[in-house]
Amino acid sequence: MIEASCHCGAVKIEVAHAPDTVTDCNCSICRRYGVLWGYYSPKDVRATGETDIYMWGNRSIEFHRCKTCGCVTHEAPVDKTRDRMGVNARLLPPEILAPARVRHLDGAVTEAYLD
Repeated sequence: MIEASCHCGAVKIEVAHAPDTVTDCNCSICRRYGVLWGYYSPKDVRATGETDIYMWGNRSIEFHRCKTCGCVTHEAPVDKTRDRMGVNARLLPPEILAPARVRHLDGAVTEAYLD
């Protein structure tokens, strides 16, 4: 397991493996958060610690952030039957994140990858 944490260490996330790719989305929330999303099956992620949840728009995604330092840690679908969630890969150790390919998603307009 690979461990990631928020800035203060109150929220810890363990993932089963390093992401091969990460997504840099330009939608109104992701660009403000400055996150790179690594996508996983929820079965491959363990998150511990207290988070606040923010939802917007159609309220289908929960954005989790540390209650203490405010770092965005992960996003999870409201529909728990979906087998995909995002982990803020910027919280991973730099040497784990470095080999990942960065994909650019036009989440603001077309919902298509630009590469």
